[in-house]
Amino acid sequence: MRPDPALLSLNTATVRAQWKLDRIIAGCERHGIRGIAPWRDQIAELGLKETKRRIRDAGLIVTGLCRGGFFTPRGRRGLAAAIAENRRAIEEAAELSAQCLILVVGGLTDGSRNLADARALVEEGIAAILEDARRAAVPLAIEPLHPMYAADRACINTVAQANALCDRLGEGLGIAVDVYHVWWDPELADAIAATDSRRLLGFHICDWLSPTTDLLNDRGMMGDGVIDIRRIRGMMEAAGYRGFHEVEIFSTNKWWNHDPDEVLRVCKARHAELC
Repeated sequence: MRPDPALLSLNTATVRAQWKLDRIIAGCERHGIRGIAPWRDQIAELGLKETKRRIRDAGLIVTGLCRGGFFTPRGRRGLAAAIAENRRAIEEAAELSAQCLILVVGGLTDGSRNLADARALVEEGIAAILEDARRAAVPLAIEPLHPMYAADRACINTVAQANALCDRLGEGLGIAVDVYHVWWDPELADAIAATDSRRLLGFHICDWLSPTTDLLNDRGMMGDGVIDIRRIRGMMEAAGYRGFHEVEIFSTNKWWNHDPDEVLRVCKARHAELC
């Protein structure tokens, strides 16, 4: 079954090289894209109140705020500052009525090789902000990242790991499933099937190019790579997910060099055809 075009959302990273946030919001409205997931640095540049006004006037839904997390880089000595920054992110997400705050949790502590310690610090950091998120009615969405990022970006790398953390910490914490980061996992189908539908807070789409020229900034448009996006969408929907499909593409070599209106047209067409 073809996806509902009304469930398409644009992560603003997809055209951030060409447009500022005000133009991205206008572009979504012009192209009939109902969802938007802005980044905090873009919001800071435009201003939170102005961002809220423009999104409201365009009739858009904020499917996620990018991003919170990064509890680990400075270790325990930096945890208090990371917690304070995440509390600010929760406030911003609440102001924008965001459906969730995305957490890229952080990798190894600087100078460390101990992944277990990093994961423990992540859990401590999330536990410290979870009550703030509950009070603000802002679900926190752990985004498991591909293991290539375990050292520097996220030491939570599978849906199963994220689920275990949700089990321990409870209500208000869920998962954003990004196909770029999880498509390789041989346990993915079982892990998604085992996830309470209330925990499935986001579904992010793009493609993995083979060969790839950059592990961060060479993501493909849906259909240009090797990910079976339709199959993963089926897993999500079988588990009860009914939310938006958020296109998130970092593309130094291609899409950041295209006319952004054309990028949005292609996003819509590929979503309808391949997702």
